Amino acid sequence: MVKSVNAKDKCPRCGKSALVTDANTGENFCGKCGFVVTEKVAESGPEWRSFSKEEHEGRSRAGVPTSLAMHDMGLATIIGPTDRDATGKPLSASMKSTIERLRTWDSRSQVHEPVDRNFRQAFSELDRLKDKLAVGDAVVEKAAYIYRKALEKGLVRGRSISALIASALYAACRDTETPRTLKDIGNASNIKRKDIARCYRLLLRELGLRMPVVNPINCISRIASKAGLSEKTKREATKILKNAEEVKISAGKDPMGLAAAALYVACVTNGENKTQRDVAEAAGVTEVTIRNRYKGLKIALNL
Repeated sequence: MVKSVNAKDKCPRCGKSALVTDANTGENFCGKCGFVVTEKVAESGPEWRSFSKEEHEGRSRAGVPTSLAMHDMGLATIIGPTDRDATGKPLSASMKSTIERLRTWDSRSQVHEPVDRNFRQAFSELDRLKDKLAVGDAVVEKAAYIYRKALEKGLVRGRSISALIASALYAACRDTETPRTLKDIGNASNIKRKDIARCYRLLLRELGLRMPVVNPINCISRIASKAGLSEKTKREATKILKNAEEVKISAGKDPMGLAAAALYVACVTNGENKTQRDVAEAAGVTEVTIRNRYKGLKIALNL
């Protein structure tokens, strides 16, 4: 029996002796008269368990959280890498070879089905795109959900997995209002923009997705950061776009081009020394687009 004495607390019954805690039974009692104060003491030790290869790494109570962006959703079990039994004793040489063989077959059986192999390839590509485009976990989960729905409907058969996962990621960006263009995703995935757009239209048509209209105000911060514009210019551009939305001239326009034109107008108003080419390169549009949108804003808002 393991006991620990709590010198600070006195017995409420006799008031003479200190309280003693029994670690095995969880009782808190008086060391002199035996009066039990608490029958069950809460565990005060660390609440984590180690599931990693090294005992000192990965201090977590459980394994990785469930995720749609994993081929098995993070629910698969593995045979641990430590060659010890339940009591902590080392395994015998014959048992070690048996466990190693079981470990090999366990890892092979996890991707035995063609669907699992498809998911593993697709989500590996999705993980790479996530790092390149710097999108959040919510966008990745949404993209994985859309891809799973596409696979259920049989849309992947005969099409490129890379193009379909890239189009699912673009759809997730549109749905979560994350400012990423088709051109950005095409450059990151090394796939033609036309192929991604074709797959994106297929997803919209077959899955019945309804995408919100992209707000050009969300694109201002991204363009301004790339072009090195001031906060005052960003606020002025936001104000211009809000006025443009009120007079209904922003409908049907490319959000990146409209945001870039608003930023250029704000630069001219605030006297910031930025050319149309600087803003166009930061936004990924042409100078002609900025000039056309600039003329439209100038006429409609009487700038």
